[in-house]
Amino acid sequence: MNPILEKYADLLVHYCLEIQEGERLYIRTTQLAEPLVREVFRLAVRAGAIVEVDMDFREKYRLFLKEAKTDKQLSYVSTLYKEAMQNFDAYLYIRAPYNLREDQDVDSEKAKIRQTAHQPFSQLYFERTATRDLKRNLCQYPTLASAQNAGMALEEYESFVYSACRLFDDDPKQSWLNVRKEQQQIVDLLNSREQVRYVGEDFDISFSTKGRTWINSDGQTNMPSGEVYTSPVEDSVNGVIRFSFPGIYMGHEVENVSLWVKDGYIEKWEASRGQAFLDKIFALEGTRRFGEAAIGTNYNIDRLTKNILFDEKIGGSVHMAIGQSYLQAGGQNKSSVHWDMITNMRNGGIIYADDEKIYENGRFLFLE
Repeated sequence: MNPILEKYADLLVHYCLEIQEGERLYIRTTQLAEPLVREVFRLAVRAGAIVEVDMDFREKYRLFLKEAKTDKQLSYVSTLYKEAMQNFDAYLYIRAPYNLREDQDVDSEKAKIRQTAHQPFSQLYFERTATRDLKRNLCQYPTLASAQNAGMALEEYESFVYSACRLFDDDPKQSWLNVRKEQQQIVDLLNSREQVRYVGEDFDISFSTKGRTWINSDGQTNMPSGEVYTSPVEDSVNGVIRFSFPGIYMGHEVENVSLWVKDGYIEKWEASRGQAFLDKIFALEGTRRFGEAAIGTNYNIDRLTKNILFDEKIGGSVHMAIGQSYLQAGGQNKSSVHWDMITNMRNGGIIYADDEKIYENGRFLFLE
């Protein structure tokens, strides 16, 4: 047994998902994550859970869309997946990609048919995870594809992932409880205010959070985590936002995205690279309004890795997502897209809450 994977599995089973005797746990990943799956399976079964494992092989989705001939095939939804979304108690999705670009040449019309068939279960997923009726966690198992995408050797990337998850700490669970405590101070303050403004050298955007809830993302739904987030009032967003980090969605990368927003509606957009893909996304329903505004607080994540699970939590950054809102935050926008775009705040960025400066140069001013 690998000691670091034992610690990882223990954190996932006992802190992130809080597995209890008799609960049903659905694990989805690829075959590359088998070493971590073994440890999670071991501890979850030991805790009294009923565990189902769904492991994809290399290029499964690509092969399916290439070879499927009929709408009946394309519209089929896995019996196990349907049952899990409807009735299971916990869902662990372990990212462990073979190739991050393997789906780029798939037939978009076939993919649309499949996506439409899965939409009711995606909606059920959003509804159940919003109330934690379905306990869900998304995490990462280090693979060569992700390491290469991050510009790191695999060993370096493994260290990065485990550090971001605080697995090198003596007691990772206690470390995340400490994160929860500190971030609670942030959400308590933000939930007492109604207007928020992000200001940087080349952007200034404001939004209302009246009637919405800021949420403390403390590692239970994502591992790693380290962010606070909400869904802004849909028609309240005004100003200009420029995202200094590259935006990555569905294997496509865009750079230097700028959005001009009036009364919540994105009226204009530009990118120095990837403009055509951006145009295509903004043609989709619900994408011209924001579903999320957030602040990254994980200072163990100190670089861009082109993986949104990590990048959106970079300490000293903020991000906003176009598309689908979070029901648990009170959001109402609906879309098949939820695309987080990130900008650096460590170079003079300021956050105001009801006109009070609460954050500057990547740090909250009121935290000890």
